Amino acid sequence: MFNPEKIRNVAIIAHIDHGKTTLLDSLLKQSNIFRDNEVVQERMMDSYDQEKERGITIFAKETSLFFEDFKINLIDTPGHADFAGEVERVLGMVNSVLLIVDAFEGPMPQTRFVLSLALKLGLNPIVILNKIDRPHADPDRALNLTFDLFVELGATDEQLDFPIVYCSAINNYAMKEIEDERKNMRPLFEVIIDKVQPPSGSLDRPFLMQATTLSYNDFIGRMACGRILEGVIKKGDTVVKVNQDGHPTNHKVTRIEGYHGLKKVELEEAGVGDIVSIAGIPEVTIGDTLCSSQHIVQLPSIDITEPTLSMDISVNSGPFAGKEGKHVTMNKIRDRLERERKANISLRIEEVEGSDDMLRICGRGELHISVLIEAMRREGFEMSIAKPQVITKKIDGEKCEPVEIAHIEVPAEFAGAVIEELSRRKGEMTSLDTNEHNITTLTFTIPTRGLMGYRNDFLTLTKGKGILTSRFENYAKWKGEIPGRQKGVLISICAGKTAAFALFGLQDRGTMFVVPTQEVYEGMIVGQNNRENDLVVNVVKGKQLTNVRSSGKDEAIALIPPRLFSLEQAIDFVEDDELIEITPASVRLRKRELKETDRKRKKRSS
Repeated sequence: MFNPEKIRNVAIIAHIDHGKTTLLDSLLKQSNIFRDNEVVQERMMDSYDQEKERGITIFAKETSLFFEDFKINLIDTPGHADFAGEVERVLGMVNSVLLIVDAFEGPMPQTRFVLSLALKLGLNPIVILNKIDRPHADPDRALNLTFDLFVELGATDEQLDFPIVYCSAINNYAMKEIEDERKNMRPLFEVIIDKVQPPSGSLDRPFLMQATTLSYNDFIGRMACGRILEGVIKKGDTVVKVNQDGHPTNHKVTRIEGYHGLKKVELEEAGVGDIVSIAGIPEVTIGDTLCSSQHIVQLPSIDITEPTLSMDISVNSGPFAGKEGKHVTMNKIRDRLERERKANISLRIEEVEGSDDMLRICGRGELHISVLIEAMRREGFEMSIAKPQVITKKIDGEKCEPVEIAHIEVPAEFAGAVIEELSRRKGEMTSLDTNEHNITTLTFTIPTRGLMGYRNDFLTLTKGKGILTSRFENYAKWKGEIPGRQKGVLISICAGKTAAFALFGLQDRGTMFVVPTQEVYEGMIVGQNNRENDLVVNVVKGKQLTNVRSSGKDEAIALIPPRLFSLEQAIDFVEDDELIEITPASVRLRKRELKETDRKRKKRSS
């Protein structure tokens, strides 16, 4: 057990892709926790498969490393605003934060969000100007912008007097002054030890801790993770769990786990300042207080910002239901969502009135919900989901909707088209600036509805060169109707396997979503029309064969590659009268129902 005076608890916060996880890699390597011959992967803290694939941090994770005789507990936090619930929970466990700012880009929208949370909690950040090795890095400009952001967020004089470290995480060096020798990460370790306060609390007082995150072990069940605020806990001790309603229950501690680098290690005892996971409390939930029976108290609940987006999820009712997944019933889906809700308190699950086979998921954004749907899909679930809807509120008798601040960087040649489209979607431009590299930076205040379905169009419009990030700002008066997708879809009129001959004849009418010999069904969306209306088409029609030899050569069939959707792209694409059918192997789009006029057309064509 460590002396609390020798412990430092720090969280790392940053905008997406500002080098947060790379910095953690560098610190871990230079803390000598690995063997000389041990194989070490990049982005070690991104252990979840979707984190590695997407290149972002989704879940907050803890690690411990050692510098001289000090123990430093580091918490890696997500940089995306959709996972802000993870950040809000863990900041209460630390005594300072490392705010990483790209020395070229400066502070970005998500930097603002996570920094405001830290300042409100009274934490004194350490500013790290990362990527100073980049060709166009301007640390002085980034530092000035960061200081302005601190002032704008109402930082105290003490918080404004923040320490500065210059760093290149990918090259494994840090410096207290820009002119210092570029050698290793020791200067950053020294700043953490000197500037971060040790945890408050006494080893002699009764045990006290709050569950801030949960983990699950197949052998010992649910484990509550948090920082020990007071006292000491030993294996076999009896603790009192006080739930959100103030009801106390006694439990025996069966296992205590801490961290040594990336590895979880079992501990016999732990004390003030240690971040540990405790087993033996099967019904513990986030926010519950764990305390000694000698001194029963209830800590304030953890406040989490309300969800802003909802999505209806139902059983897969399509013709291909049950062919690819193993969990297809509503009971299975409901049980899985209930398990998720217990560990993810920023997620809300609601019943849909008048429907037994549908649930409503409420989350912080499209990415927040899609990560859960993708996880369920990989676990063998089949389901149908509808277009996301914003959650509205009544404020002073007026209907209000969530509004976001969108930060956009595009080559100047695309700026006009971006401004035109976002203005059409009820966006209001608040700033415009073009730098010496001909990159235009735009800031918009725009309803969340206005950004839904726009990201795919944005990437196409800017030829993949644009950057679009956004964060929730507040609720504002309803902005009225926002136009949706401007083009209709191509709908299959019958079931069967698609034929290359049929697809070749249809590709002039729009963009296809299917490949030859793919199974389709009536009502399935097989492409996007070039015009505004929906069009019912036959994609299974083969070439008519006769016993007469053709006098000329048949036209060679050359198909344009189809547009295949990922889950996020499908969520962006669909409209209110369409559904996304999700299975472990496929993402399909379909109409909720085929119109009567379309059915008559089908009869005539047959």
